[in-house]
Amino acid sequence: MANIASVLKDEIARVARKELRSETDTLKKSSARYRSDIATLKRRVAELEQQLSRMERLLSKGTAPIKPAVDSGKTVRFSASGLKKHRERLGLSAPMLATILGVSAQTIYNWETGTTRPNPQQIANIAVLRGMSKREVQSRLQQQAAGT
Repeated sequence: MANIASVLKDEIARVARKELRSETDTLKKSSARYRSDIATLKRRVAELEQQLSRMERLLSKGTAPIKPAVDSGKTVRFSASGLKKHRERLGLSAPMLATILGVSAQTIYNWETGTTRPNPQQIANIAVLRGMSKREVQSRLQQQAAGT
């Protein structure tokens, strides 16, 4: 009789472990998915906080940022020499271009020499600037000069 009791006890333990394993597997999968979602949300919050701080800095400087065009899914390339040539084509000095883009003149010099590269938001602003004519750029400078 003792043999039947031990076999029955072992079988009950095996079935219980099997049931627990199936339950915990679904919980583990859910937990992993939630952790992934939380990490994605944290990255998004950090990105939005960075954008907010940039906008607050621009507003505290009194310069109106260029409104980037609607993202059409195209990638915008950046070239240091291209930026310098475009600035010269528009008849702008580096400090004037810096005022329009909401950065310092030293930043413009660093971009043009290739020492540093603009971040994706700044590249989008430069792309908007590429689509502006000399008159539009001059009127923007006058608006910013009148606003300060």
